[in-house]
Amino acid sequence: MKFLNKNTLLILILALAAVLRFYKLDTYPALNADEAAISYNVYSLIQTGQDEHGNPWPIHFQSFNDYKPGGYFYIVLPFVWAFGLNEWSVRLPGAIFGVLTVLFVYLLVKELQKWQQFKILNYKFEIIASFLLAISPWHIHFSRGGWEVNAATFFIVVGVYFFLRAIRNNKYFALSAIFFVLSLYTYHAARIVTPLLGVVLLIIYRKDLFSSANRKLFLGSVILGAVLLVPLLTSFVGEASARASGVSIFSDRGYIDRIEEKRARHEDPFSVLNRILYNKPKELAIEFSKNYFEHFKGEFLFISGDDIERNKVPELGQLYLWQFPILIIALYAISKKSKGWGLVLAWLVISPIPAALTFQSPHALRAQSMIIPLTILSAYGLTVILKFLNENIRKRGILTTCYILLTTVLGWSFAHYLHQYYVHMAKTYPYSSQYGVKELVEYMNENVNNTEPIVVTTRYDQPYILFLFYTKFDPKQFQGHHILTARDKYGFSTVPAFNNYIFKSINYKDEDRDKFPGAILVGTDEEIPDAANVIKNIYGSNNYLYFQVVAN
Repeated sequence: MKFLNKNTLLILILALAAVLRFYKLDTYPALNADEAAISYNVYSLIQTGQDEHGNPWPIHFQSFNDYKPGGYFYIVLPFVWAFGLNEWSVRLPGAIFGVLTVLFVYLLVKELQKWQQFKILNYKFEIIASFLLAISPWHIHFSRGGWEVNAATFFIVVGVYFFLRAIRNNKYFALSAIFFVLSLYTYHAARIVTPLLGVVLLIIYRKDLFSSANRKLFLGSVILGAVLLVPLLTSFVGEASARASGVSIFSDRGYIDRIEEKRARHEDPFSVLNRILYNKPKELAIEFSKNYFEHFKGEFLFISGDDIERNKVPELGQLYLWQFPILIIALYAISKKSKGWGLVLAWLVISPIPAALTFQSPHALRAQSMIIPLTILSAYGLTVILKFLNENIRKRGILTTCYILLTTVLGWSFAHYLHQYYVHMAKTYPYSSQYGVKELVEYMNENVNNTEPIVVTTRYDQPYILFLFYTKFDPKQFQGHHILTARDKYGFSTVPAFNNYIFKSINYKDEDRDKFPGAILVGTDEEIPDAANVIKNIYGSNNYLYFQVVAN
């Protein structure tokens, strides 16, 4: 079919990517607390020039005292300004970045082929790579929400693409530097991935970079990047580094306890030998290695995915199961002819490092940039198969049967993923996002006087920010009339009350009925006894009971 040329196929793939990322974007899954924090802080900036806590135009947003990188906040700002405070405004940029990443993976692979890194020009390698990313469960998942990591991954891909373009046309060096810097402003993990990837690019292309034609513009782009990073480095010192330190393996006392336990088993716990055998560097190295290699296990990649329910789809890994043999074929082919694969393989090796440095591993969110090299490798494996079939199977009937089998496997897997995502995810993981809060706030707005005290359970994550979001509470009034609690053991703080709302664990029998006479109590069905005067059951969009509203 001549009309299905490469450009037409790319347009169809981008259309598919857009449908998968925009369909029901405003309603599914339910908005989570981090998304509400991004959009409400942006709303506050638009209204007052300050974030929710009164900080003017910050580079890191204080939020839950986790100091989120501000890049995605400022990307969301024009959307909130144009469309108002709603789910579309915070999610639309992420979905757009998701589609654009599909496009730039196509361009990146095409650019690599121009360098004759991969000599498979006749088999639409770049088309296959873009198609696989378009239908990737890992990439779709984080494109359908206000996830900063998705924007950071896009910036990294574009930065690498323009870097490769710049070697042949040095006017692109500045663009490459700008996009790499943008990734650093957008997500914590990129602050490890991007510099390491930059070192790899420097090593691989050092001769081209320091040639007489490129040297000045390359060094100029380095200086430009350094200048653009000054505000980020200034902001990162002190409080803004709290999130990274709060989740790192260095802040976990577990390894210290293990050292002390092992030393205590010996007659002299503090002997020189014991200090050599059991010490912090060794335990940290073991912990890091364990976390790192978790990201390459089949269970994480192909079977069950991330341990965190918000980051996965039930009964699926981060990749399709059929990608396992495809990746094996790709790696085997590379072992036979490895020239040109240094960048892709180094990208894959680097990507899990940020997640491995935290005590939650494997972690699909922090290791999301893995999806780019894994997609390119999967596309290569599939290309090798197609090349083998076309060159070795002479009978058209057998060749057609092979294509039908391949299409059936891919189609069934894709249909299974969509079914799990849209039918089962919200019911299998009912606490993976803040289901029911929107329905609760709508009920409150319609049926409860806003002067009555309302006590809301903290069973679900950071309820205050969702109430601010859904009520569109006046930021100016909030900024000067709330307190932020001390950080918990995970490094997070919260706001226990604002206006007439009080957020706490509901203790209906022993405390709350006497402490808050005349208040409306909102708790889970576990917190509210059967004998209570329940005036409304609040169900989420997944038909799961989340709240019971009680007239005290």
